[in-house]
Amino acid sequence: MAGNSQRRNRRTSNKKGAQVGSGGKRRRALEGKGPTPPASARKGHVKNRVANAKAKQAAARRPAPRRGGAKGTAELVVGRNPVVEALREGVPATTLYVQQFIDTDERVREALQLANERGLNLMEAPRPELDRMTNGLNHQGLVAQIPPYEYAHPEDLAAAAFDAGEDPLIVALDGVTDPRNLGAVVRSVSAFGGHGVVVPERRAAGMTAGAWKTSAGTAARTPVARATNLTRALESYQKAGLTVVGLAADGELELQDVEALDGPVVIVVGSEGKGLSRLVGETCDLRVRIPMPGGAESLNAGVAAGVVLWEAARRRA
Repeated sequence: MAGNSQRRNRRTSNKKGAQVGSGGKRRRALEGKGPTPPASARKGHVKNRVANAKAKQAAARRPAPRRGGAKGTAELVVGRNPVVEALREGVPATTLYVQQFIDTDERVREALQLANERGLNLMEAPRPELDRMTNGLNHQGLVAQIPPYEYAHPEDLAAAAFDAGEDPLIVALDGVTDPRNLGAVVRSVSAFGGHGVVVPERRAAGMTAGAWKTSAGTAARTPVARATNLTRALESYQKAGLTVVGLAADGELELQDVEALDGPVVIVVGSEGKGLSRLVGETCDLRVRIPMPGGAESLNAGVAAGVVLWEAARRRA
């Protein structure tokens, strides 16, 4: 009877017998999870997404290792007036060739004086040798040798700006073939606190003696980079956090409405006749036009770049 009574009690009891323990999980759950993390640290929260985006942008803006760029080709400046002007403007000549038994005049004397002051190599050569060097050009007994220009790598320009704690301000030239326009752009970039100029490797003006002269000496302190492919160089700038602004007569925005100019930016200037090439135009984040109340159809590259650089410098002041 006692056994039957115990079995009945077990049937009617709410106890289920031995149970597997929780291992303290329930107790720890009751203790709470600590203070609520800030919104920027909570996964899925809008502030968390914003913080992650800023972190990615900051990482993208870290300067890349300096890679250097290609070299140009050596160049000869031929003739008395061109040689004197080049030496006056600080074109980086290394050697001055002077014809044997040359008839001296004021230009020859000034060229010799400038060459001595700058420590250039002075080489005396017979006329047939100078004729051979210049392929028969009218050298008038004076020839200056310009060494190959050492171009920067496009990434160097943005990296140098970030190193200095500044937002990059860079000008890229698309299809500009006149060295004087390149020199004028270099001069404007220097005047308005820019960080350099990018030119394509092909079908574009390079840093010749003519570009050096037009830059009025500013090419000595403003780097010019050469890009194998301008479109890819612009895409690389975009990945680094720069806004690519293309100048176009039919641009969607007017210059005064472009807020991006006070941040990291690349200004792309096309040729006076054709403007931006199709691929470069499609790569630009913004296409901007310069208001011209006077009715002119276009500006040359040097003037257009100067106008936009002035606006960028005004906003950054």
